[in-house]
Amino acid sequence: MANNGVGASSLSFSDFPEDVQICILSFLTPSDISSFACTSKRFKSLCRNGSSNRLWYAICDRRWGSKTQIRKWGDGKIDFDLLFKTLSEYENLIGFWRISGGISGGIFGDAPLVFFEWGVSCVVGSRISPCNDGSYKVNKSPFIWLKLSADGQQLSYMKTNLFGEDSIQVNVSFMGKCHIVLEESNYNWVYSNSNSNSNSPKSGSPSKNGNGNNYIDNAMVVGSPDSDIGSPPDRMMSEMYQHFANRTSPGASGERAWRRQRRREKERQARRKWEPQHLVKIVNSSPSPSRPLQGLWKGICDDTSLDFYLVAYDDIGGVTCRRVGDSLKPFSGYAPVFWTSNATFINSPLSHEEDYLYHTRMHLRPTDVVEDDYIEYSPSRLMYINSSYDLVIPDLVETSSNPRHVEGRVWQYDNGTFGFGYLRNNFIVDLKHIARDGRVLDTTEFGSG
Repeated sequence: MANNGVGASSLSFSDFPEDVQICILSFLTPSDISSFACTSKRFKSLCRNGSSNRLWYAICDRRWGSKTQIRKWGDGKIDFDLLFKTLSEYENLIGFWRISGGISGGIFGDAPLVFFEWGVSCVVGSRISPCNDGSYKVNKSPFIWLKLSADGQQLSYMKTNLFGEDSIQVNVSFMGKCHIVLEESNYNWVYSNSNSNSNSPKSGSPSKNGNGNNYIDNAMVVGSPDSDIGSPPDRMMSEMYQHFANRTSPGASGERAWRRQRRREKERQARRKWEPQHLVKIVNSSPSPSRPLQGLWKGICDDTSLDFYLVAYDDIGGVTCRRVGDSLKPFSGYAPVFWTSNATFINSPLSHEEDYLYHTRMHLRPTDVVEDDYIEYSPSRLMYINSSYDLVIPDLVETSSNPRHVEGRVWQYDNGTFGFGYLRNNFIVDLKHIARDGRVLDTTEFGSG
């Protein structure tokens, strides 16, 4: 600050050290940075693209640095501006997806849910299914990995079965923000866990996720995405070329390699290509202060099996609860477990009648929980609900000869969870969280490769 009182001096953006400039610019959007780069040659150089560019690395690190290791994507050779575009697309994958129109026993097994999360240098998709051992545990089985090659090409690998080591390349098509399609790639890729020849092109080296699980990364490319080698004429020409090339190679190693390639080709042709699989994103998978019942939940049923429940609020104040697994059953209609057109709670203290109604019911709990160790939460408030019996003719609810068959309650506990039950029986199904803070709870991981 000048002391002569005539004027004051101020620093311009150019006067700041480059580290400070990069830190400030990392808060901007790509369009803002593009406009800023047009202001001068120096700033254009500061905003340049490339794997060594500090600004685009800072932008990626600020947004995703706490979730994944930015410098390990694409073996650390990818341009960071391209990495930003890819991670922005992958970010929408993170969270829960519901399998739409699936068939039990397919590539998803009996899992009704798929959960995508950040890995060290990839996005990992896992099947999520109930353990059905009488507990609240869920199976979490990683089965698909979305990575980047060193040149920025998106690579997606999926296990061909639940416990197998072989993987195939798949295409992940984004049909908007809430709908993706998984389909087998048309390109002829061969995957192997063994050490391959150093001259063979690779997509990267094996990496690990936060749990230390190895991923299948080594791949020898027989057909490249930029060609149509998967079509019969080109494949025939490729085979002829490979055949004569191997015949001219010294020793019997060329002939053995030719036979191995033919065997792999026959196995690939013999394996039936699976139909494209559709996934729908569960946008509101967690509760909010204004919608405390919203999201994905799990609860023990009266047959001691574990079920997944999805509770959704509509635009007119109603609440609907459905079993997630029902959407996989043919002709199930995805019928709701309970519903209400009025999501208004009745707060404590409850009336004597409602208090008696709650305390005379038995909580469905895991079979391995000892009676004395079970913590029963007192309800803080309740909500009136109806079962799906009266959805066809809702106007007949009050005129029904036996309203106990349709009327029920939701009891919310002090810890934020809740339970529901009907007047027609003496059970309360207590619902627990499937995930919290972006992590699936009570998992039993297997088949991670």
